[in-house]
Amino acid sequence: MIAFLILLSCQQKQSTGKGEIKDIVPKHEYAMLIVESESCIYCKQLRKDLQSEMLAQEIRGMDVFNVLYESNARVRYILKGQEHVSTEEELARLLKVNSFPQLFFYDREGNIVLHLPGYQPPKTLACSIRFVKEGRYKNTQYMDYLKAERCI
Repeated sequence: MIAFLILLSCQQKQSTGKGEIKDIVPKHEYAMLIVESESCIYCKQLRKDLQSEMLAQEIRGMDVFNVLYESNARVRYILKGQEHVSTEEELARLLKVNSFPQLFFYDREGNIVLHLPGYQPPKTLACSIRFVKEGRYKNTQYMDYLKAERCI
C-alpha cells in the first residue's frame, strides 16, 4: 500500500525542472486530471482523500494527474486525439476552469468522458471513478448511476 502511494505521488509530481515538460498523457485506458489552486482547502482535502485505502483501490489502473492553475510549468497533454504542449495555467483556462478543484476524467485519446466541478466526498468520488472505469458513461446518465448505486 505504501509503495502504491509513493508511486502515485511520483506520478503526480513528474515535472518540471527548468525546460522539462510534465507529461499527463494517459498510459492506462482512463485518466483523472485534477485542476487545483494553491489556496484551495478543498484541493488539499481531495489530496488527502486520494490517499485513503478505499480511493487508492478505486484509482488503481487509472492515471491520476494534477495541474496547478497558477503554474507556468509546461505540460504535454492530449485533447480530442491531438497532443499539445502549453503551461498548466493555459490548460486550465482552455478547460474553462474557474473554481477548484475541477476533476476531468478522460480516455487515452483525450476525450473528456466526465467533468466534475468541485469537491466530491470520498464515497461519491469512488462511484464516479467506477462510472468511468466500467464504461458506464457510454450508456448511463451520471446522476442516474449515482442514484442506482446509492452513492449520494
